[in-house]
Amino acid sequence: MGMIGGGKDAFIGAIHRIAANMDGQIELVCGALSMHPEIAQESGRLLFLPEDRIYNTYDEMFKAEAQKPADERMDFVTIVTPNFAHFAPAMQALENGFNVVIEKPITFTLEEAKQLKAKVEETGLMLLLTHTYAGYPMVKQAREIIKSGALGKVRKIYVEYLQGWLSRLSEREGNAQASWRTDPSKSGKAGAMGDIGTHAAHLAEYISGQKIDELNASLNIVVDGRMLDDDGAVLLRFDGGATGTLIASQVAAGEENALSIRVFGENGGLEWEQMEPNTLTIKWFDKPAETLRAGSGYTDRLAGAATSNCRTPGGHPEGYLEAFGNLYRNFAIALSAKIEGREVPEWVDFPSVDDGIRGMAFINNVVASNGSNEKWTKYTI
Repeated sequence: MGMIGGGKDAFIGAIHRIAANMDGQIELVCGALSMHPEIAQESGRLLFLPEDRIYNTYDEMFKAEAQKPADERMDFVTIVTPNFAHFAPAMQALENGFNVVIEKPITFTLEEAKQLKAKVEETGLMLLLTHTYAGYPMVKQAREIIKSGALGKVRKIYVEYLQGWLSRLSEREGNAQASWRTDPSKSGKAGAMGDIGTHAAHLAEYISGQKIDELNASLNIVVDGRMLDDDGAVLLRFDGGATGTLIASQVAAGEENALSIRVFGENGGLEWEQMEPNTLTIKWFDKPAETLRAGSGYTDRLAGAATSNCRTPGGHPEGYLEAFGNLYRNFAIALSAKIEGREVPEWVDFPSVDDGIRGMAFINNVVASNGSNEKWTKYTI
């Protein structure tokens, strides 16, 4: 694994390295860890990278790594730069024969995402988009329950993602994360909806198996002086007939990372909360509710996709880092199988370039709906 961005003091770079290292299947061997050469060099030394594989630019890294023997050069590169700096290194990686892991969102614009997909298809290489929440065991269990038909036809989907960290004008108070995430030139055309609303939309589609078909959005700038939305709500219609709502807010003062989803079918519903991730609650129409727990002894009640992504015995909480680790492990399993000509286990999955395109389309459609006089906007890609 090589890395672009994510140098010292960078939050998400450290998260990716921990996740990639969790199963001992991935080794960080090189990096262009900062756009500032002195920080890039210092960061590489802090990570004990070989001096000749600490690069000042990703262009330099791709050229040097491509010349190494196949058993020495990096197999894939992880891109953990801000949103506006995703597309160019991802495209160059693919052009140089390297598989890609990329932090969400996949690109800055929908058109860039489509170009990236075309390059993935042209090269036959692999791309993982780190929609972290798809890595949780009980999210996978929820998906399998709905796929089994146990809930009957899905009718209602409610998903919300509430944070409070932007309740003040933190971007003017020296908060680096707030500074670029609220700047349209670096983050894109949406704020909270682009940052966390896309996670909620992906989770709704991943668990339910239905795709958003139409939406009706309302975006707000709650904190005076902010350039992008920090709060919003979206009415949803899905292609399988379900309807629902999506709420995303970063001005819910006091909230931490409150992502939750409820899905209801003809026979009952299920509930999952990211801050209590080992628990999945199923409420039946005509029998008592059930509580399923990750890592439990009743493995016969849990799908293979869930048990295969559990790491610890029951009662030992698995959270954000482990979910991130599951994405990296599943990607490593698939990539190793491809290199060695083996079949990929059925339970292995991870978000791909197609999920990235839908995420960028979600942003475009929400912004268009918010600015339209039409009640509903057809979901277009």
